[in-house]
Amino acid sequence: MVMSETTDRETQLRGLLDKISAYIEQFHGGSVEFVSFDGRKLGVRLGGACLNCPLLPSTLHGWVEGTIHQFFPDVEVVEVK
Repeated sequence: MVMSETTDRETQLRGLLDKISAYIEQFHGGSVEFVSFDGRKLGVRLGGACLNCPLLPSTLHGWVEGTIHQFFPDVEVVEVK
């Protein structure tokens, strides 16, 4: 993948994460933020009400990762502490 493709994908991923975070914040009081993207692996950090919530794994894998995979099926989503 050339650098401009990675940059474009990163921009698109940031925009998608902003939308996901806005939803999580409005309806659940939590947040998800972009941490890193290496062209294959997307690092995210959950915050707000998501911290110490027993449903954090479901939010991360079900909501965040599931939504990312709808648009970017080849991107691996990992939580960064």
